[in-house]
Amino acid sequence: MVNVCRQTVSHYVSLFNEGGLELLLHRDVAPLREPFLTEEQQEEVKHLVLTTTPAELGWDIASAWNTKILQSYVHHRYGISISREALRKLLHRKGLSWTRPTYTLAKGDPDRQKNFERQMDLIKKINRSGFRPVVHR
Repeated sequence: MVNVCRQTVSHYVSLFNEGGLELLLHRDVAPLREPFLTEEQQEEVKHLVLTTTPAELGWDIASAWNTKILQSYVHHRYGISISREALRKLLHRKGLSWTRPTYTLAKGDPDRQKNFERQMDLIKKINRSGFRPVVHR
């Protein structure tokens, strides 16, 4: 019914009989594994991802890091084999998350953009009001 095996239920019952609900709810956490990379190396990887591209380092032609390229880089730089999923989790713990790159208009003229926005607002207002220009034939 609770999707656990009979041995687990037996263990829970013996814990409850030994120390009541308090002992049943108290769970020891398994000891943490040693991380693949030291804290310093993790910070270096984070800094690398935030400040450079693989192309800038001559590592790949890609303009953005992904776990496959980063996995190769970490193996080459530190001699450590780490899975792509472990790298993804590491980056997530460091406050990073994957996003799609977006394009930005680098040389946009703010005055022309404002003028365009005003024109679009006017067009929207006209369309909402139901105004239809009279066409003479």
